[in-house]
Amino acid sequence: MTGQIGAPAERLLTPPVVRDRDALAAARDRLPGPVAVVMTMGALHAGHAALLRQARARAASVIATIFVNPLQFAPTEDLDRYPRTLKADLEICVREQVDLVFAPTAAVMYPAGPPQVRVQPGPRGEILEGAFRPGFFGGVLTVVSKLLHLTAPDVTFFGEKDYQQLMMVRQLVTDLSMDIEVVGVPIVREPDGLALSSRNAYLSPRERRSGLALSAALRAGVAASGQGPVAVLAAATAVLAAESTVDVDYCELTDPSLGPPPAKGPARLLIAAKVGATRLIDNTALKLGR
Repeated sequence: MTGQIGAPAERLLTPPVVRDRDALAAARDRLPGPVAVVMTMGALHAGHAALLRQARARAASVIATIFVNPLQFAPTEDLDRYPRTLKADLEICVREQVDLVFAPTAAVMYPAGPPQVRVQPGPRGEILEGAFRPGFFGGVLTVVSKLLHLTAPDVTFFGEKDYQQLMMVRQLVTDLSMDIEVVGVPIVREPDGLALSSRNAYLSPRERRSGLALSAALRAGVAASGQGPVAVLAAATAVLAAESTVDVDYCELTDPSLGPPPAKGPARLLIAAKVGATRLIDNTALKLGR
């Protein structure tokens, strides 16, 4: 990858970094297809690298977007202190052979201020994360819809750690008749089991140890899956209850589409909890019954 793609483009590092819509459109027109996009809020880690790697394997061109979306943060949440590490993010993009980075400001994404028209998530956006973070999925799906429109990809990649988000994006693409494939990528974990997250940077060493209760609870649920739904939830909640510094928002068992869990067959166990001031989420697939 040599030279700038489109103009104006800010060449901080290879790949080119474009900041506005005109530069993105010019750069996008030069990319050979098929084109993949990976949407991020920056503070990239090995989980994001896994998304970019799969995108690289599937597409001729890879676009990464880096944008901390204010629409998905409530007034009490961590918008102002959310980690912003563009230089380090670009180093990961270089390593994963990204062709183009779109890193807009809020003024570029929302030139008239908060948008008057937003994507309505529907009933599935009101459970789990939606119940504890009102307005969250409206903000997520609105910015995802805008970024899909601006980058015009053939395929997009989302991590399974944000499993409900993955399901919502798939619903968005289906319901709005977007000819885009949505690929889920498995969770990337630390060797001790902690799911990678940009918010892990907030955790103190003690809080990080407490946060391991989430992945331990998921493992306990999987171990009990042969005994059915009640046993799964009992095993998982017992592990969480044993860690007094973990404040659980939910520990729920669903089917793979986030509906009621089956008596037997594929299911999903999802957990959200606060560890200190930091909110963590995690989930796993499992199979109920023998």
